[in-house]
Amino acid sequence: MKKISLIIYGLLLSLAGICQEVDSLANLTQGNGLKQVTDDAPNLSEIFSVSKIIWSIIFLVIGYFVIRIITKVLELIAERSTTYRITLKGFVPIVRILSWVILITIIIAGIFRPPAAAIVTLSASIGVAVGFAAQDILKNIFGGIVILFDRPFVVGDKIEVGDYYGEVVNIGLRSTRIVTPDDSLVSIPNSEIMNSSVSNSNNGEANCQVVAEIYLPVDIDTMKVRAIAIQAAQVSKQIYLNKPITVLFFNEVKDRKSYLKMRLKAYVSDIRGEFSFKSEMTELVMSALFEHQLISKADFE
Repeated sequence: MKKISLIIYGLLLSLAGICQEVDSLANLTQGNGLKQVTDDAPNLSEIFSVSKIIWSIIFLVIGYFVIRIITKVLELIAERSTTYRITLKGFVPIVRILSWVILITIIIAGIFRPPAAAIVTLSASIGVAVGFAAQDILKNIFGGIVILFDRPFVVGDKIEVGDYYGEVVNIGLRSTRIVTPDDSLVSIPNSEIMNSSVSNSNNGEANCQVVAEIYLPVDIDTMKVRAIAIQAAQVSKQIYLNKPITVLFFNEVKDRKSYLKMRLKAYVSDIRGEFSFKSEMTELVMSALFEHQLISKADFE
C-alpha cells in the first residue's frame, strides 16, 4: 500500500507539473509579445476532456478483447501441432506486449495529443515517482524484457529455476509462470530468474531427453541388460528415434549393499509426455528382466 500511495502521489505531482508547464509557456509567449501562440496553447481541460477520456476507455476495452482473441487464436493453433507448438507459443508474449504498446501509443498520440513539453514533464515526474516507489517492479519489468528478447527459454519449454521445475506457460513483464509436474502453477519474479541459473530441458524443441534409473545386482549380465533396455525404449510409442538411446552403468552403495545403477537415456517425442515415458520405460525394462530371469524378487530384499 505504501508503494501504491507513493506512485499515486507522483502522478498527482505529474499533473500539477503539466499545469505549471502550460502556464509557464503562456507567460513565456506573452513576455515575447507572441499573444497568438499563447491563445493556441492547449490547457489541461482540453488535453483531458471528457470526450477524449471516454474514447480512450473505449479503445482500451476494444483493444483488450482484440489482444485476448489474437493470443487465444495463436495458442489454439500452436496446440494443434507438436512440432510448431513451442515456436508459435514463443511469439505470444511478444505479440501481447507489442500490441499493448501500439494501443497505448495510439491513445496518447491520436486521442489526447498532449504538447511535447507536457509529455516531458509527465515522463520526468512519473520517472521520479516510479523510480522511488517501485524499484522491484522495474527490476522485474527489465528482466521480462530481457527474457523476451534474449530468449533463454520460451513458452512451452521445460525449465528448472531454483527448486522449481516445469513447463513455461506464460512470460509476463512482472513474472514467469510455470506448471510443475504435480500441476501446481508457480509464478517466479523475472528479477529472480535473471539472478539465477536456469536449466532448459528442450531449448525450444518439442523433444527432450528422459532418464530412467534402475538399481540392479552387481553380478548381472550388463550386455543382455543393455540390449533389453534399448529394445524397451524403442517399442514405446512416445520415443523420438532421431536421437540416440544410451545405457550407462554405475556402481553405487545403498543401505550398505553394492548395486549396479543403470541409467537409460532416451528422447521423448513430445516433452509433455516426459514422465509417462519415463514410467513406461521403467516398467518395460523391469518386466523384461523378470521375464528373462535376469533378476528376481530376492535381489531387492
